[in-house]
Amino acid sequence: MNRNEVRRAWDDVSERYAENRDPDGSDAQLIDELLALLPDNPDVLDIGCGDGARTLSNLPLGSVGLDVSRRGLELAAETIPTAQLIHGEMSELPIVDEQFDAITAYHAVFHVPRERHPAVYDEFARVLRDGGYLLMTLPGGRFETIRHGWMGGRMFFSAPGRDRTLTQLRASGFGDIRVETANDPLGSQTEFVFATLEGESET
Repeated sequence: MNRNEVRRAWDDVSERYAENRDPDGSDAQLIDELLALLPDNPDVLDIGCGDGARTLSNLPLGSVGLDVSRRGLELAAETIPTAQLIHGEMSELPIVDEQFDAITAYHAVFHVPRERHPAVYDEFARVLRDGGYLLMTLPGGRFETIRHGWMGGRMFFSAPGRDRTLTQLRASGFGDIRVETANDPLGSQTEFVFATLEGESET
């Protein structure tokens, strides 16, 4: 699926996903760990915010949510009227350099083709300030597939594998990497990675 097909797929399933997703859970609690690392009144970007209930709603007031789905952003505007919302794609962020102290990206990057993941992490590094933090889902497997019937529609999933993802993050300038396991919104367990932007990309 190309990016327009993924966008349309998310438009189709956004409401069903919001209805089926548990708003609580240990992956939401990881955000508290992230916020404890940040300065007062931090600037935070939530990538793939969707309806906003799981991640963006737990971030400081004024945080920015970005999503490829306009329907997801409409739901986020209802859920969190104070949030700043941007329509965009994560491998080409419509954001100027060094704007944020932290990025969250929950269950998001694996909806981008895996060959574009290095570009995604370069974009994350570009919009973070030096020493900024990333908290994102770490896909454990190597896969590229379309799941038919997912949330009543279809959805694209793609990942290069756990070790390659960690290597790509380091190549984009992220270090001090720490991995934790938590419950995801649909009731299963997955890994999440904390990383710090440490310096220039190796690419």
